[in-house]
Amino acid sequence: MDVIQTQGLTKYYGKTRGVEDLTMSVPEGAVYGFLGPNGSGKTTTIRCLLGMLKPTSGEARVLGHKIALDGAAERTRIGYVAGEVRLYEHETGHWHIDYVAGFRGGRGALADDLIERFEFDPSKKVKELSKGNKQKLALILGMAHDPELLILDEPTSGLDPLNQESVYDVIDERVAAGRTVFLSSHVLSEVERVCDRVGIIRTGRLAAEEDMRGLLGKRLRHLEIAFAEPTGPAFLADLPGVDSLTSVSDRVLKARVKGDAIDPVLKRIAARQVDDIRIQQASLEDVFLEFYRGDDSAPDTAEGGEAL
Repeated sequence: MDVIQTQGLTKYYGKTRGVEDLTMSVPEGAVYGFLGPNGSGKTTTIRCLLGMLKPTSGEARVLGHKIALDGAAERTRIGYVAGEVRLYEHETGHWHIDYVAGFRGGRGALADDLIERFEFDPSKKVKELSKGNKQKLALILGMAHDPELLILDEPTSGLDPLNQESVYDVIDERVAAGRTVFLSSHVLSEVERVCDRVGIIRTGRLAAEEDMRGLLGKRLRHLEIAFAEPTGPAFLADLPGVDSLTSVSDRVLKARVKGDAIDPVLKRIAARQVDDIRIQQASLEDVFLEFYRGDDSAPDTAEGGEAL
């Protein structure tokens, strides 16, 4: 079953585009990364999936139901962690957990476990908490009831590396238990760590979908080759997928190689005696910028006054 389905989903704020003609699906048990530059429509999409916004046209279905503004019953099956945490400053973590539990009919099977794993002190008032601890509380509130679908918008914002890893472990465990995760993140190492598939949204439209293997197959590599004899850039310049060729010295070349082009490059290099070679893989962020970034990457502040 597809846990999330959108068909022609479009949302305009007056004449300003939020998201346009978005059609995608997220299967049960997947971790789907939703990527895009600021202003691309990520948060508008999430708000439409949650029934917080009414689409201008098209529709969204979540857990088999068409989403509506009054879809409270469906939302009990969803866990949401917002990109901007909004909490009651003068109330404690305990108060927030009990308050949300009142809407769900119970405290949540995972509440105590998450408190322990995130090393969170629920006795403190929100105004006493650091940004990272506020994020921990938001995660506990969104995940405590073990929802069928987790929608996470920048879930590890403000967390240190150890707590980030704890969040990833929880995601892994929930997916192993059959849950589905829809993850929007600017931290592309995070996407690489947890996602099975990614959708790339740009200027409100779905620009591409890739499984992680396919996306990582486009990964760029930076090569530095030390030859035993003088070798100039012309030696590799005619090979497809090779650019940024420079000579460090008469025997050392640097080059950038795209995706599958690495095989013919290595075969060409093997034709000469090599003293040393270093290959450094570029980050997923470099891949994203290389293949999917458009010229129109300026933030669009139509979505609630924020650059998203």
